[in-house]
Amino acid sequence: MDSMQPNPAAGADAPSGPCGTRVVLEGRGVTKSYILDEIEVKALCGVDIQVCEGEMLAIMGPSGSGKSTLMHIVGLLDRPTHGTVTIDGQDVSRMEPNELAAVRNKRIGFVFQAFNLLSRTTALANVELPLVYAGVAGAERTRRAREALERVGLGERLGHMPNQLSGGQQQRVAIARALVTEPSIVLADEPTGNLDSKSGIEVMAFLQELNETGITIVLVTHDERVARHATRAVEIRDGVIVADRAIEDRIDAAAELVALGGGA
Repeated sequence: MDSMQPNPAAGADAPSGPCGTRVVLEGRGVTKSYILDEIEVKALCGVDIQVCEGEMLAIMGPSGSGKSTLMHIVGLLDRPTHGTVTIDGQDVSRMEPNELAAVRNKRIGFVFQAFNLLSRTTALANVELPLVYAGVAGAERTRRAREALERVGLGERLGHMPNQLSGGQQQRVAIARALVTEPSIVLADEPTGNLDSKSGIEVMAFLQELNETGITIVLVTHDERVARHATRAVEIRDGVIVADRAIEDRIDAAAELVALGGGA
């Protein structure tokens, strides 16, 4: 559906990245330090990262590696101590909080491990929330939220509360919420972490399907097998990127579902 396609980029003349396509998100010299018991602890140490338009990038690493800190910074949920972050060619590193929130709401869609749905709110109303913050009028807001839920196969679950949905369905509501603002990039943080194996494969199949339509996805995970659903993987350890490679043995989640008898 045309209204659900990614927005044309603000920085159409941005440089090409490691995938040969336009860079939609870039971090340069990203450092993040915390003070812990009067001691400076560096979570990130001068990280350079580029995300290409239309790719599915996995940021992977063990607990404590810095991947969550990097996710928060590229997702504009936190600021780097040093370095810059640009989205669609726009430097967002030193924006005022209100400006940053507006950019985040418009250009980045989030999918979290814990779903982060409002428990007493319908699927439709949960998906409408980013549009409420964006000031979209009621009728248009409902139309777009309904369209997003139909896109993730939940058109018949609009009035269901989260506790009336399976874990996989809740995560699909979260994906619909991420898509409804037509962002430049979808950031998925451990999206299968709270799901059983089959539901996790279903969510990965759907993320791959979205990526095939041209949506840029950044997948943050500690699980190497989950990372193999991406097209490219960046590995981070001790706050430093130690590998950046194309996925040669990419897993096709839809084929996995067929093998399990859960897909066509």
